[in-house]
Amino acid sequence: MKMKAYQEMSKDELLALKNKLETEFENAKGMGLKLDMSRGKPCPSQLVMGMDILDVLTSESDMIASNGFDTRNYGVLDGIPEAKVLMAGIMGVKPENVIVFGNASLPIMYDTISRSMTHGVMGSTPWCKLDKVKFLCPAPGYDRHFAITEHFGIEMITIPMSSDGPDMDMVEKLVASDESIKGIWCVPKYSNPLGVTYSDETVKRFAALKPAAKDFRIFWDNAYAVHDLYDDKKDELLEILGECEKAGNPDMVYEFCSTSKISMAGAGVAAMAASKANLDFVKKSMTIQTIGYDKINQLRHVRYYKDMEGIKAHMKKHADLMRPKFEAVQKVLESELTGLGIGTWTKPNGGYFVSFDAMEGCAKAIVAKCKEAGVVLTGAGATFPYGKDPKDSNIRIAPSFPTPEEMAKATDLFVLCVKLVSVEKLLAE
Repeated sequence: MKMKAYQEMSKDELLALKNKLETEFENAKGMGLKLDMSRGKPCPSQLVMGMDILDVLTSESDMIASNGFDTRNYGVLDGIPEAKVLMAGIMGVKPENVIVFGNASLPIMYDTISRSMTHGVMGSTPWCKLDKVKFLCPAPGYDRHFAITEHFGIEMITIPMSSDGPDMDMVEKLVASDESIKGIWCVPKYSNPLGVTYSDETVKRFAALKPAAKDFRIFWDNAYAVHDLYDDKKDELLEILGECEKAGNPDMVYEFCSTSKISMAGAGVAAMAASKANLDFVKKSMTIQTIGYDKINQLRHVRYYKDMEGIKAHMKKHADLMRPKFEAVQKVLESELTGLGIGTWTKPNGGYFVSFDAMEGCAKAIVAKCKEAGVVLTGAGATFPYGKDPKDSNIRIAPSFPTPEEMAKATDLFVLCVKLVSVEKLLAE
């Protein structure tokens, strides 16, 4: 039976529906739900699945890297060779374009912005000495990216997102006309939170940018490079370093990735890929900052996964755990909200999030209602620079941590809150 859109209902119908929904909400509060979906955290089953990575190295193990280096000692600033090969495989780049760092990619991005502020980019004026520094921020996007640039006082400019990626007409126009624009944040595959993958045309347009600033850089956070949900529906992302080289812009991109959502969230391996000139500049600061990152952990990852085939096999196990949770969300949203005219949502083929757009002016109220009944979501507005969603409509759903059963219950509650807040909004109008 076709469901009637809320906008087509009379005031009496809306009032009757409001009374019914309020009763359901009071009953839902009595269920005592306590679920936190505020972050895209791996669930305990995902962490248990990889526990045997801790067994590949013991006190009896050979700790020598492929280049003859003893991983227990100081040195090897940019990572052991076999770890470079593994991380290059995840990003689809050459090992010589890779530096291997610590356990997560976020500190690399923070350091890269910090270094640009204090020491510039490959000989440019340090950003802290400039009157104005701006960054482009495709939104909805990753809140931790925006937090970094806000932390350093960098002005953020929102770029609308589509199913192909950022609005490239706007990106091209802005970077070509404003020398104070120094970079752009990107999550190019299964983006956070939309779950979209940049089209080939979008990647090629990024590579062909003509920025007014010589120190402009694309911050390409390829966090979900191997995080497919379906074997037969995998998004493919064009490799940007190669495209930048072809376009005559070899130095324009920094790419980041990690195994945080592959092995263990607290003990992964992270890497950066860039041109030789960029890497040489980064290493100058690294020689002051560190004598080398955790090479034993790098060796552990290589011995465990061995190569990209090992990574892919492991990620299929992750997909088997994640897929039922995403499908539980989609099933409830489709059965309960289709045709009501009070929300739209994404159906990604991978990554960690589902993005929901409520009626304008409703997101904060929906998130607050969910919290009142025991389900914590990412704060409304967090997916936009400065935490300000101009439409107050976007909500990020993170299905990874709860069980599929918990996820279905949480989505039932979410849908109830969407309905109730939407009715209240329409009645207020």
